[in-house]
Amino acid sequence: MRHAEQVTFGGSGLDRAAALRDDLPALAAAMQDPDSRAVLFWRGKCLVSNGEHEGLTRLPLTHPVLGEAVSAPILLGRDDGTAVFAYDISGWQPETLDAAALGQFIDRSEQVHPSVANARFVELRGHMTRLSAHDAELAATGKGILGWHASHGFCAKCGQASTIHKAGWERICPACGAHHFPRTDPVVIMLITRGNKVLLGRSHGWPEGMYSCLAGFVEPGETIEAAVRREVAEEAGIEVGAVRYLASQPWPFPSSLMFGCAGEALSDEINIDPVEIEDARWVSREEVADAMAGLREGLLPARKGAIAHFLLRNWLADRLD
Repeated sequence: MRHAEQVTFGGSGLDRAAALRDDLPALAAAMQDPDSRAVLFWRGKCLVSNGEHEGLTRLPLTHPVLGEAVSAPILLGRDDGTAVFAYDISGWQPETLDAAALGQFIDRSEQVHPSVANARFVELRGHMTRLSAHDAELAATGKGILGWHASHGFCAKCGQASTIHKAGWERICPACGAHHFPRTDPVVIMLITRGNKVLLGRSHGWPEGMYSCLAGFVEPGETIEAAVRREVAEEAGIEVGAVRYLASQPWPFPSSLMFGCAGEALSDEINIDPVEIEDARWVSREEVADAMAGLREGLLPARKGAIAHFLLRNWLADRLD
């Protein structure tokens, strides 16, 4: 697919500076470099600037708020030759906090730290389309790697606490010596069509009327194509024939890599598994176009920024080549 890397979180050309991760003298020099910058995270939210251009806020490494970090900084890469580190200050407690908002499908609450002017913490899922491609990739990388550290602090082999190495890109267990690396879960997401119709479904707990492409995790020993056919059959009872890969998207909610695929349905009759999904339906091209324009009551399309929206938009424009 020629437009594949236009998907949100992909294609910005971030220099991840992998050679720097285990070069301790070079890392120390980067930490002392006055041009190096930090991007800040709080409970998975990223700090963005106020105003017309809402990019990631970049702070000097001497900023006092970085002293509140709950763990060592993570090297995200180089931005125009300058090192960028992710800092997590999830231990900070705002004076007022809407706990109910934090658990919503899209958390629209924002938090302002008193030490950082003209910036606030926002939930990336609802803000991703307002960031530049470069900032979006940095934010997704930071959120993903910090989320991994938060949930993988103990050795999966012996159960002892592990420690951070390679500028945050590895954990090592001091008890048994096991090495652990950031986890990414492969997920297939499918644009399943039959003639002029596309198969859309909704999961339990989604906003009312929201429908999207079916998706599911790839199992061990399974190809992407086989996973597409299995997931569609399990969730909607539809048999799928030819499958082709279209595009991928890092999805740090919390740690997936979405493989966008197109599949041709061989049957029409839907028979959902109510444990897997709440509903599924065939939707015509015209209905999807109306939904994208906000003209179809009771049918909300996949949200902007998600690969499902990207696939549907390109299907409508006949740009899946």
